Amino acid sequence: MDSQLFQALIMGITQGLTEFLPVSSSGHLIIVPYLLGWTNAQGLPVPGQDPFISSLGFSVVLHAGTLLALLVYFREDWLRLIPAGLATIRDRSFNGDPERKLAWMLVLSTIPAAILGILLNDVIESAVRQAGPVAVALVIGAGVLWLADRWGARTRATEDVGPGTALGLGFAQALALIPGVSRSGISISAALFAGLRRVDAVRYSFLMATPITAAAVLWEGLKLVRGEEAGASAGVMLVGVVSSFVFGILAIAVLLRYVRTRTFTIFVVYRLVLAAVVVVVFLAR
Repeated sequence: MDSQLFQALIMGITQGLTEFLPVSSSGHLIIVPYLLGWTNAQGLPVPGQDPFISSLGFSVVLHAGTLLALLVYFREDWLRLIPAGLATIRDRSFNGDPERKLAWMLVLSTIPAAILGILLNDVIESAVRQAGPVAVALVIGAGVLWLADRWGARTRATEDVGPGTALGLGFAQALALIPGVSRSGISISAALFAGLRRVDAVRYSFLMATPITAAAVLWEGLKLVRGEEAGASAGVMLVGVVSSFVFGILAIAVLLRYVRTRTFTIFVVYRLVLAAVVVVVFLAR
C-alpha cells in the first residue's frame, strides 16, 4: 500500500474511534503522527513526510466521515426531531411533545459552541496543535470525567434537559476547541454533572455534536475548495473519509452499549496512560 494511503487509513481509523469515545479525536490527530514519527513535538511534519496528513485540511476530511457516521446512526432520531422542531415553529408551542422540546434544547446547546468556534477556533488551533499541551488537556479531562462519573446523580433522561442545562452543555462542548479536551468527553461529563444517566448523557452528547460538526465541516471545507488549505489526491481523502465513517459507526455502537452497564473508568485510565506515553516519548527524543 502507498505510504500516504496507509497514513490516511491510520488517521481515519484514529478519527473514527476517538471522535466518539471520550478520549479526544483532535488530540489523537496530533499525538498519533507524533508517536509514529510523522511530525515533531510542535506538530510540524518531519522531512520527507506529506504535510497534508497532519494538516487541519485533512482533519476536516476525517470529520466529514464521522459526521456521516452520526447522521446514519441517528437518522431515525433526526427524522423525528427535525419535523418536531418545525412543528414547534408552526404551532408556537411544544404541545407537551418531548421530541419538540428536545429539538429546541439541541438548538440551544449548539449556540455557544458555534459562537465561540467562530471567534476562537483559528487562534486555538494555531496555538495548541502540539503534543505537550494535548497531554496536559488529556490529564485534566480525565479528572473531570472521573469526578462527573462519580458525583452525577444519574436520574434524568435526555427529555428532561431544560434551557439552562442545554446552554450549559453547549458551553461545555465549546471547551472541546482545545485539543485533548474531547468533545464527547467534556459534554458527557457536563451531562453527568447535570444528573443525566450515562446512556442519556452519551446520546445527548452525540445528538448535540451533529449540527456543530456539520457547521465546522462546511466552514473548513470551503477553505479546501477555495485553496486556502493544502489538498491531496482523491484517493487519500476517500480512504480517510471511509475509514473514519466505518470506525465511527463502530465506536458509537460500542460506547452506547458499554455505558449501559459500566462506568467511564477505562477511558479515564486510557487518557492518563496516553498522556504519560507522550511525556516519555517527548523526553526520549
